[in-house]
Amino acid sequence: MAPDVRTEVLPGRVRAGYALGSLVTGAFGTVPGLLLLPYLTDTLGVAAGIAGLLVLAPKAWDVLINPVAGRISDRTRTPMGARRPFLLFGGLALAVLFAGIFAAPFGGGSAAYAAVMFLLAATAFAFYQVPYVAMPAEMTDDYAERTRLMSWRVAILAVAILVSGALSPMVTKQFGGGVPGHRAMGVFVAALILVGTFGSFFGTRSAPVGKVLPSEPSFAAQLRVVRGNRPFRLLLICFVVQAAGIATMLAGVSYFATQILESPDTGATLLFACFVGPALLVMPVWTRVGARLGKLRSFTIASLVFAGAAALLALAPFLPAALVYVLTGLVGSGYAGQQVFGMAMLPDCIAFDARRTGRRQAGVFTGLWTAGETLGMALGPGVFAVLLAIFGYVSSSSGEAALQSDTAKLGVLLGFTVVPAIVVASALIGLRGYDLTERRLTEEVS
Repeated sequence: MAPDVRTEVLPGRVRAGYALGSLVTGAFGTVPGLLLLPYLTDTLGVAAGIAGLLVLAPKAWDVLINPVAGRISDRTRTPMGARRPFLLFGGLALAVLFAGIFAAPFGGGSAAYAAVMFLLAATAFAFYQVPYVAMPAEMTDDYAERTRLMSWRVAILAVAILVSGALSPMVTKQFGGGVPGHRAMGVFVAALILVGTFGSFFGTRSAPVGKVLPSEPSFAAQLRVVRGNRPFRLLLICFVVQAAGIATMLAGVSYFATQILESPDTGATLLFACFVGPALLVMPVWTRVGARLGKLRSFTIASLVFAGAAALLALAPFLPAALVYVLTGLVGSGYAGQQVFGMAMLPDCIAFDARRTGRRQAGVFTGLWTAGETLGMALGPGVFAVLLAIFGYVSSSSGEAALQSDTAKLGVLLGFTVVPAIVVASALIGLRGYDLTERRLTEEVS
């Protein structure tokens, strides 16, 4: 029996409350990818290859824990609903552990300590993120309302990326750089996570949760159902590959600002401002584009905007700085569209499965989704670290980047521009055959 269909428009307070959770996902998704690798290489003196492994290993753990978190949340029954308790307790734990990543209490052993704390923080994040991402599929069955809800979420996500990504380097510098500066930055980001935690928990008190449906009796049975959901599989593969490309670019921001733009003090902040600022402006445009062209075509266009602008940034050594920042704004505009339509297509896939099977297992789908996204985001810094190692990047333990050769600078340039562009564009090949339209979803109900 198919679940009840809820086509009502969600109240603005519910959209806003849900969207505030992006302060949590945006901060944790941005800052480690932006600052953890250079923190290890340029503050703790860890070799680039080893630093890449230290960043990758804890995130790879999330690939295993995220599906578990999804299955647990699917089976949770509380007066607050199945998902909301995880928003509160997962977010609180994440805030404390994030501050701990950059505390560096053990001197020379702080690199291993940071890796362990990152592992624990990634686990806490899994138990926040997976239930959080599962909620839209249970809050509304309206095809267009999901896009509107995701537009609110991505708008707050853009703010979270801007505030955490642009201000974190400034906080680090303001408090003297090195270990003291990173400690202050860790506390600053932890405070942002707390705001998002309380905002999303209390803001979704009145959110519809849908009918509680039975889930498959075993994890193996749930995975079989996921394998049978072809639209989900195609979307997941594309999104994971694109996450790797985006994360590669994100990992290179500090290096690109220092080595290519030769602006170590303000370059990273300006790049982030140009990346996120236009995204806030184009959100209404993407919403209209999606209504006119559909989610899949709009997702494709947004991905090509990202890839094209990123490729053009390879000319940065020969371009005026102003034009580099304009191109970065185009990259951010494409990224905003990718996030809106990718995250709006995910609950479509979940609703398609619920109507087809009559079972409630949004957590399983979002667990696999966030595991895949986490893997992609973890691979990005790893890919960038490999490029640094191949092109001979020299690490430093002084808190400042060492003098680099032209070959090392070329590696930074390619890792920030051409490689992400190729990865994001090529991922679209995996979406061939995706056919989950509004008409098909309606037919499934009837």
